[in-house]
Amino acid sequence: MNKRGLLENMVSELRRALPEIRGAVVASVDGLPVVSQAEDAARLAAMAATALGLGQRITETTQLGPLEENVIRARDGYVVVYAVGGTGVLALVAPADVNLGLLHLEARDIARRMAEVLK
Repeated sequence: MNKRGLLENMVSELRRALPEIRGAVVASVDGLPVVSQAEDAARLAAMAATALGLGQRITETTQLGPLEENVIRARDGYVVVYAVGGTGVLALVAPADVNLGLLHLEARDIARRMAEVLK
C-alpha cells in the first residue's frame, strides 16, 4: 500500500475510535492537504500548518523543546493540531463534549505512526 493509503487508513482508524470527530486532515508543513476527511480541507490544512509553525516558534522562543501539539478551544469545540514528525501535521476538529484525554491518547499514537510513514 502506498503512503497516502496508509495515512487514509490511519485517519479512518482514528475516526472509528472517536466517531465524534467532525473532521480530520493530514497536511504537509507547507499547508497542502495529503489526506482529508473534513469540509474545506484545503483551508483547514493551510491553517493547521500555520498553527504548527507559530507553535514551533513559540516553543523555540520559550525553550520548551520541540512542539508536539496545539489545542485550540472554542465555545463549541476544539481544533487540535499535532506535529507529524518534521514533515507533516494532523488536525482534528471535535465537539466541546469530546473526551479530550482519549482524543490525545489516540491521536498522539496515530501521529507517531504517521511520522514513520512520512519519513
